[in-house]
Amino acid sequence: HSFPPRRSSDLKLRHIAILGMSQGARVALQFAIRSPESVACLILDGPPSLDAAHRADDPAELPYQHYRALAQSQGVAAFRREWAVHPLVSLRTRDPCTRALLARMIDRSPGRDLTDAPSGPAFPATRQMIESIRAPLLLIGGALDLDSRKRFADELMSQFVQVDRAQIPDAGHLCSLDNPAAYTVALRQFLDRRAPASNHP
Repeated sequence: HSFPPRRSSDLKLRHIAILGMSQGARVALQFAIRSPESVACLILDGPPSLDAAHRADDPAELPYQHYRALAQSQGVAAFRREWAVHPLVSLRTRDPCTRALLARMIDRSPGRDLTDAPSGPAFPATRQMIESIRAPLLLIGGALDLDSRKRFADELMSQFVQVDRAQIPDAGHLCSLDNPAAYTVALRQFLDRRAPASNHP
């Protein structure tokens, strides 16, 4: 995917903490690369591989091209049915309210990234560009996340100057839903350590 350049000044913000979850980790990195002076710290939650040439050897990884073909040939509803049983959205919690919330999130996904023509070339995130980021980083993920996502986080560990790691117990890929209390504690501890107090409530 490609995203239009944005700066925190567009939103009248001066120094911010950026959190990117799953595929959103790419967006968070794009922002940090384009606007490094605006980023107080960076949080990547269950990031995917950032290597465009990478082919995950884990069959549970995201089959984006398959989903794209499915949505275009059979409609977004067909994609939603398959996505709802994918390991990346498999909740560990048995809480019925959380499970109902996730079902609503999937049901309202418009799937435009699958059905629309790409808006432009993907923004490159080369190793050199990633290593240029000097903001403190938190790599966070569920202790029960896919092995591939843990491996991708391991690969990122060596590319940052200031990096912390947090594993959320009793949680899969959607660790903020599986164990929100532990997730919030991990974020708060990181922000208290790494971000100026004036940047967060």
